[in-house]
Amino acid sequence: MSSQAMNGQSNPTTIAFFPLASRRDLVRRSAIELDRLNGYAATDFWKTTCRRLGNELLELGCPEDEMRAEIMDFQAAVQVELMWLHREEAAQG
Repeated sequence: MSSQAMNGQSNPTTIAFFPLASRRDLVRRSAIELDRLNGYAATDFWKTTCRRLGNELLELGCPEDEMRAEIMDFQAAVQVELMWLHREEAAQG
């Protein structure tokens, strides 16, 4: 009998990862940096950031499909933050 069955556990332990899109400081800093950069530098920053975050999640044991969804949600959150940054600038004149 497995140790899980002996302990009354029918499901393996799952880990819940704090959503990247909810990490407000990370989203804000990424949007500000992305907005500051142009061309290749912006593309390089964005690819590097998303790959690093994806690798961190994988190293923590996040399944690849969940990691990809987290990265997509993070990208969407950064895009929304960029829109807010520009709305604030437009409102200030």
